[in-house]
Amino acid sequence: MRRRVPTVFQPVLLMALLRHPELWWTALRLGLRLVPSRWWARPPFVPVPDRDYMHFRLVTAYGGDGSGPIEPDDLITYLRWCRNWQG
Repeated sequence: MRRRVPTVFQPVLLMALLRHPELWWTALRLGLRLVPSRWWARPPFVPVPDRDYMHFRLVTAYGGDGSGPIEPDDLITYLRWCRNWQG
């Protein structure tokens, strides 16, 4: 079974993040936390978040089957929340 690249890797999301340099470190820290341990030992052999976890997060955020795209404004809002929550 071929694994699809998670929805978090959309050019529109990267562009939204690039417009907010104050969130770059927060996004990097969050991205590192989402990388599964021993990612190099399992396909697709790249440090991407677990597909089941991302599906769960998308279903709880947007409802439905979780296959829709992540809204750029939602990503920025979430990163701001993470930055403020971390203190």
